[in-house]
Amino acid sequence: MVEVPEIPKVEALELPAQETALIVVDMQNDFAHPQGALFVPEAPKSVPAIRHLLEKARAKGVRVVYTQDWHREDDPEFRIWPRHAVAGTWGAEILEDLRPAPGDLIIQKVRYDAFYGTPLDHYLHLWGVKRVVVTGTVANICVLHTAGSAALRWYEVVLPEDATSALTPFDLQAALRQVAFLYQGKVTRAEGVRFV
Repeated sequence: MVEVPEIPKVEALELPAQETALIVVDMQNDFAHPQGALFVPEAPKSVPAIRHLLEKARAKGVRVVYTQDWHREDDPEFRIWPRHAVAGTWGAEILEDLRPAPGDLIIQKVRYDAFYGTPLDHYLHLWGVKRVVVTGTVANICVLHTAGSAALRWYEVVLPEDATSALTPFDLQAALRQVAFLYQGKVTRAEGVRFV
């Protein structure tokens, strides 16, 4: 039996709106819709928390970024995972319940990390962003790699656990542990995030 070390959690956070971005990772049909190719059963439960954060962010002018897993038919990743999120298909589309608003940035990515081979870091720098609130799915894969990559670039990372989903409870706890311990991020809940 493996014991999860205690993960410190923050009840409430005030984040400067002009220096913060909200990142919604891979809330696409193939991951978050029951008919998706790689459906994460916990993903639909995170939708209300993500929507709550989107409403709060947009009300305060916080930059909103969506990531989309975006693969070609011959993507070598399909040797690891079944075919999913093929560019231009229904499975690659962002969930209707979380659809982007005009002005939101959509980053199409080919690997787990939303910074890898994309202009994400460029836009965050242009906007003067110093911290990112990372939400979405899958916690220990694309969410963790994106949060870790942000931290390695010295962005402060906030991870609302109820706005994040994983394939198993272990995977979620592993991601929270890495974000809090290795990347010195703050683990909280959507309700506790306040943009000022």
